[in-house]
Amino acid sequence: MRKIFNWKVVILLLMVVAIFNIAPDAYAESPIKLIIDGKTVKADPEAFMESNRTLVPIRVIAEGLGAEVTWDNNSRTVHISKEDRQVVLAIDSRLIEYTVDNETIYNLSDVAPLISEERTFVPVRVVSNALGVGIHWDNDRRAVIIDSSEKSEIEPFYDFKISGVDSGQVISGTISLNSTLGSVPAGASEIRYMLLDRDTRKGFIIAKGTDIASVYKWMPSMEDQGEKVLAAAVYSKDGKILAGAAIPVKVQITPEIKLTGLTDGELVTAGSVPIGASLNFSAAYVKYEMINPDTDAYYISPGVEPAEGFTMVPVMEDNGNMWLRVIAYDVKGNEYKGQYVKVRIAVDRYLNLKGVTSGQTVDGSVTLSTSRNFNVSETQYVAVDASGAETILYNAGYGNYSWFPGPDMAGSKELYVRVKDTAGNVYTSSPVKVTVAGTPKVILQSVGPGQVVTDAFDLKVKSNVTPDSVVYILTNTKTGVSKTLTGQSYTPAGGDAGSWSLRAEASYGGKTLKTEDVKFTIYTGKLYSALPVVAKDKFVDLASGLAVGTQKNTGMSAALQTAQAILETGWGQSVPVDKYTGQFSNNLFGIKGAGSAGSVTSNTWEEYNGVSFRVDDQFRAYNNVGESWDDHNDLLLTRERYAPFREVMFDSTQGAWALRRCGYATDSQYSIKLINLINTYDLKKLDQVGI
Repeated sequence: MRKIFNWKVVILLLMVVAIFNIAPDAYAESPIKLIIDGKTVKADPEAFMESNRTLVPIRVIAEGLGAEVTWDNNSRTVHISKEDRQVVLAIDSRLIEYTVDNETIYNLSDVAPLISEERTFVPVRVVSNALGVGIHWDNDRRAVIIDSSEKSEIEPFYDFKISGVDSGQVISGTISLNSTLGSVPAGASEIRYMLLDRDTRKGFIIAKGTDIASVYKWMPSMEDQGEKVLAAAVYSKDGKILAGAAIPVKVQITPEIKLTGLTDGELVTAGSVPIGASLNFSAAYVKYEMINPDTDAYYISPGVEPAEGFTMVPVMEDNGNMWLRVIAYDVKGNEYKGQYVKVRIAVDRYLNLKGVTSGQTVDGSVTLSTSRNFNVSETQYVAVDASGAETILYNAGYGNYSWFPGPDMAGSKELYVRVKDTAGNVYTSSPVKVTVAGTPKVILQSVGPGQVVTDAFDLKVKSNVTPDSVVYILTNTKTGVSKTLTGQSYTPAGGDAGSWSLRAEASYGGKTLKTEDVKFTIYTGKLYSALPVVAKDKFVDLASGLAVGTQKNTGMSAALQTAQAILETGWGQSVPVDKYTGQFSNNLFGIKGAGSAGSVTSNTWEEYNGVSFRVDDQFRAYNNVGESWDDHNDLLLTRERYAPFREVMFDSTQGAWALRRCGYATDSQYSIKLINLINTYDLKKLDQVGI
């Protein structure tokens, strides 16, 4: 039997399917209604969803409830006030400030206020907290229901609390920072504590770490003084805030600076005394001041790390009363003086000969020096033979002496140092017994191993005898051809380029005394010098741009990175190039080895037989300065030796001292130079953060 289709039914079914397929999308895109006290309010632009949160136009709602709303274009802040409630919020900042009954409360929103179509939008809960009204979401009507007859308390957005510090607490010294979470958010990677300015909502990280529940120590600096906001937030690995809280605090430091290691009235008899500083604030550096009130003798140490300590070495002239104190300096160079600790010094005199040891056989050149704890006007190094005959080796006010004894001094000797103090009293050290070989010798002081000679050099030897004559044998190491040089210097000729060795041969008593052969290179071609990477006045912009970019990825202080680049390159004006080819290295930190573009050959210093000379060394070369910057960061972020630096690298001052402790530089003032650069050129602003 033939079936007959009812086309009307088919069409009806298709219409039903179409309606049900379209309806969800149409529903999702339908506008969100605002209903205030039962009345639908037209908002232009309309409320919308952002990060799964409903954002509403704050002015429309606030004015609809009788609140006053003002906009500050300079600070990009919105001020809302109604009766005893005031609210201040800033565009792109999660930090919301509420004032209720004269009490200020801070909260972190899960979505920062933003501007859309020239209107400020905020999460719904901000409105509830701000105006203390009831707000509900009606899913069926896709409507935000606002009921001013309902009262609401300020509710935090996160189950998170700063538990180590109370709201409104006055901070006068080191405190512990920790937080309480209902549960650690999934994906939590790091917790950061920040001290923010209440007006600008900008500030600095004061502690951070990967252990979310750990307790962190914070010692405020003098620059932190005033009314502040202490914020804490948990971040994901990609830098998203997962939870956080904020409270008002007041940093009010009355400087407390104490000398440790000595107490008032103590009698000091030791030859060295370790002392230190106890501070209730974070100082850039400290110095130790010492005064003898009886003689007005005065000494102040170089700047040192506050936690490092200092060793006081009393001398005889210090015997009697001594006053000591710590002077602390902030990053701006302001000084804060501690109280004097008054002690009495009573050290015994000592005088010792250094440079040789008892029983040593001296068969070459040695450097004699003196260890003493009193001032002298005359110093003599003396040798006494077995018969008691005395030979004065050196006689001057003070200093070391390079002793190269010859055959006339061969045999057993007693060495001592004899000095005369400023009052004319003579003192003699205990003797040191040695055996002098007295073998006639000569050592070369013209060139050093590996040296690259590009100009005239002296022909010079040091000997423990007086040679009858000296000649110098210059040998081409490739051809084996030698030539004899005489005179006081040698100037390489154009055809001398290449690898050579040099030795001296001295004639003495019918014998020939030879030095070792020293291999070196003669280069007579064009030489290239270090070059600028950019004009000096543009270097800070270049360096700070790179620093801020890497800070976002690593957390390393941008101010510190910029200061290092300034110091290492002389404001970008002295970047290594290959001295032979002119290849520009793009190396902003003087790192040795091979980089992404290989190496360039530049100079470094060595010493041979008491003479300093330049040798070639390889420095990393890069295709651009960005690669140099990344490589420097990689060095500090991956090498085990810099692990202590990584713990404090977010702070420019602490980071500067940690770099030196980790061996980045040998200059004792390296950290202070960095700190002073940061202060002088206001680089710390590069480290400012918000939330």
